[in-house]
Amino acid sequence: MRDTDNETRRRVREGDREAFAQLYEQFARAVYNHGLRLTGDWSTAEEVMSETFLAAWQARARVQEDGGTLLPWLLGIATHKADNARRGFRRRQGFLARQPQPDVQEDFAPETAGRIDDARRLRAVHAALCRLRRQEREVLALCVWGGLDYQQTAEALGIAVGTVRSRLSRARGRLAALAEEGMERPGARGEMTGEAAIAALTVGEKPA
Repeated sequence: MRDTDNETRRRVREGDREAFAQLYEQFARAVYNHGLRLTGDWSTAEEVMSETFLAAWQARARVQEDGGTLLPWLLGIATHKADNARRGFRRRQGFLARQPQPDVQEDFAPETAGRIDDARRLRAVHAALCRLRRQEREVLALCVWGGLDYQQTAEALGIAVGTVRSRLSRARGRLAALAEEGMERPGARGEMTGEAAIAALTVGEKPA
């Protein structure tokens, strides 16, 4: 635990806007990437990031002055925001699916091809995550991709460390099963589930 972390906590708790701006600069990308993994949509992840920092500012008085980095607190807020956003996103997708599909003109420019590939891989990752229970998906995103340890993940989600361990173990087991399924079932679906089950896969994240 660093003294600077607790100093940041104190300043944020007191409503220091400069300290909060520094907090944003330090962790905005991590919050965005966490939202992206949980929602599978770049624009929705932007909304999650914005709503997370707005909620954090509004809840600043509840920050404890002793406790180290505020990243687990921010990712905990982002997890709830992403869960809400996913429900709204599914409703919008359902509406759009009922509308007539416009004609699509293919563009084979290299940068467009890259975006298509990233979008395909992101859909694959999100499809695999959606086959996990919500609690397992959240723990996996925080521990594996978010880089939090068990204690920090427990803090972010408000659960016990033992619960984090058991949920992560189940999530990894399920992803391993999806990877095996992907290898045994050739074709588009098998390829997507197999690729998406690679726990270390990161795609479409904001550059450092």
